[in-house]
Amino acid sequence: MNKTMVLYPGIAVSHFLPMMQLADELVAHGYAVTVALIDPAVHQQIAFAATVDRVVSSKKHAIRFHMLPRVELPPATSTDDGDGDFFLLGYLDLVRRHNACVHDFLRSMPPRGVHALIVDSLSVEALDVAERLDVPGYAFHTGNAGAFAVYLQLPSIRGEGDPSFRELGDTPLELPGLPPMPASHLFAELLEDPESKVYKATMDVSRKNSRYSNGFLVNTFESLEPRVANALRGSRGHRRRGPALPMPPFYYVGPLVEKAGERGERDERRHECLTWLDGQPDRSVVFLCFGSTGAGNHSAEQLREIAVGLENSGHRFLWVVRAPIVSDDPEKPYDLRAEPDLDALLPAGFLERTGRRGTVVKLWVPQVDVLHHRATGAFVTHCGWNSVMEGVVAGVPMLCWPLYAEQKMNKVLMAAEMGIAVEMIGWQQGLVAAEEVEGKVRLVMESEAGGELRARVTAHKEAAAAARADGGSSRAAFAEFLSDADNRQFTRTSS
Repeated sequence: MNKTMVLYPGIAVSHFLPMMQLADELVAHGYAVTVALIDPAVHQQIAFAATVDRVVSSKKHAIRFHMLPRVELPPATSTDDGDGDFFLLGYLDLVRRHNACVHDFLRSMPPRGVHALIVDSLSVEALDVAERLDVPGYAFHTGNAGAFAVYLQLPSIRGEGDPSFRELGDTPLELPGLPPMPASHLFAELLEDPESKVYKATMDVSRKNSRYSNGFLVNTFESLEPRVANALRGSRGHRRRGPALPMPPFYYVGPLVEKAGERGERDERRHECLTWLDGQPDRSVVFLCFGSTGAGNHSAEQLREIAVGLENSGHRFLWVVRAPIVSDDPEKPYDLRAEPDLDALLPAGFLERTGRRGTVVKLWVPQVDVLHHRATGAFVTHCGWNSVMEGVVAGVPMLCWPLYAEQKMNKVLMAAEMGIAVEMIGWQQGLVAAEEVEGKVRLVMESEAGGELRARVTAHKEAAAAARADGGSSRAAFAEFLSDADNRQFTRTSS
């Protein structure tokens, strides 16, 4: 009988998809995989529910999916911290309320039948459940090692009486293995009052990752982040049941990204944007896309600035546009399927004037396929780590436009450490002007500096392929993780 790995993914598209790539790797190595799911309908995120449906449908013959029972939830306002309703508090509360369901599910499996439990790094409290059941537990971080290193070190950075991260503003934080990281670039939850619920919850999750996990799987590869990998290898962790023990081991197993043409039922009819790209010269098109959650939707004013900048740049473009968010009512979740009115949002005559060299697509394109197309020459991205990894694997230089979560930290690492991107500065003032859009597009597409970006990202593309190949660093790290899980299982069964 195959050894069974239980995966407990996060409840967001950017957390869920990489873990499904990890599931594929485990299946390829001969493990049985069961995925425990929180009912997507509970979270009221349309994009997430649609993604889960697609993945379950395409992988159900190779992977077992188990929907956890729904639990009673409090009114949405119960997570209000005095400064608004924070996504993180609701997320953590939802996961916490499902811990009893995870406990019952693990107990329902055959004795010693769970080889290991792998949870999303935001669902780390479930590892306490695994520990009580004597099941080896690991955390999977879907972002990069650098941002995760910042996150894990936060409790030791700020002592009692020190200025808050919000008070530090743009003061750079000096952390082992990382370039100077402005305090203002941390997660938004950490820029709140240190006495607030959301700040304390964020710090608590950071501590629990080190306390509960037997190891961290990270969606990166070592040569992309060598300094932080070396720093973490020799770091000391927080206190775990008494004396200080080494930080749990890190396994850099990436890049775990979807392959071109790997989107199941969508492959049955080729997207029209790919046909349009077929008619464009090699490396001539600037691709603009800002994630799948809806949090990356730009204002009408910002859309107009982008349009003017693209038109004035003179370059070909493929631009994915979503309608601006007009309601913050938590009882009415934003519908990602709401089509934008391009005639109303974009400058008069823009579509007609640029129709020969540009195309605007509503809502969605097969991003991986676009990035791998020979015509794509640059990628304007919100710096979500999945998108960054997809850009690296495709060998496309990037323009950074961070919007939320850890994306500002990713931007620093991409531009200052990895050398694969340039930054759109205007995001810091809340509006990237048309002049900057035009100038940065020209820089990447025309200048010597843009050529150097391309050379570096091409080198990282080759390194990514080598890391995942036989004898590569990621392949070796994955084997090391499996060996550790096997050894822990042997210890359990022989005790």
